[in-house]
Amino acid sequence: MDALNRQLQQAIKPARPKLSVGLATHPDDIIEAQRLRYRVFAGEMGAKLPTRIPGVDEDIFDRWCEHLVVRDDNSGEVVGTYRILSPVNARRVGYYSEGEFDLTRLQHLRPRLVEIGRSCVHPDYRTGATIALLWSGLSHYMQRNGYDYLMGCASISMADGGHGAASLYHRLSRGKASHLSPLEYRVFPRCPLPLAALRQDAPAELPPLIKGYLRAGAWICGEPAWDPDFNTADLPILMPMARVAGRYARHFQVSQN
Repeated sequence: MDALNRQLQQAIKPARPKLSVGLATHPDDIIEAQRLRYRVFAGEMGAKLPTRIPGVDEDIFDRWCEHLVVRDDNSGEVVGTYRILSPVNARRVGYYSEGEFDLTRLQHLRPRLVEIGRSCVHPDYRTGATIALLWSGLSHYMQRNGYDYLMGCASISMADGGHGAASLYHRLSRGKASHLSPLEYRVFPRCPLPLAALRQDAPAELPPLIKGYLRAGAWICGEPAWDPDFNTADLPILMPMARVAGRYARHFQVSQN
């Protein structure tokens, strides 16, 4: 009976996801990624997203971006995504981050500066394997095109009124553990989070994605901005690819299926 039970359990055990990563090559792939974004940002986070198509997160930057997707090859479902804006297309539409920060001090990096954003993962696939595939896809893109810097807005929830976000910034920007960039890379929020009016000692957990960025060698380039549509505090992140060091370099070198 024990052997039979084991066989039955193996028969009903769900197949382990087989994941692959690559740039979207068809408009339907982009729509799938945008539906995932809407599910996560509007459904889970309560973001206010104006939509042209119900259930689809789309803005003016999407048509200028390439869309990195992780897909479950067993089901065909898109389960993770990043939006990538190249320096060439940023010259035409600008960077999304420019709506939140004055990027004047990064002007000299623009020919080599890629912006990433709208990153999200399906709740059933929030594992290290999915994140590693997304990062390997980014690495492949950067290496293939010869770009040297990744930039983006890394979000922290303001569900508690912003005290946790202010406390995290205080912790990450002080003393020997500071992750602040050199002064020449600092940017300035257009709608600053009012740090002086918020607690600096509230208990708060660093979002896993930001933790991964910082451990890989990314810098925080200044104080957080408040994004009222997403109700988040956004940290300006800059990752020079030359700083991706140690074991985290392996996350950017996962073989692609």
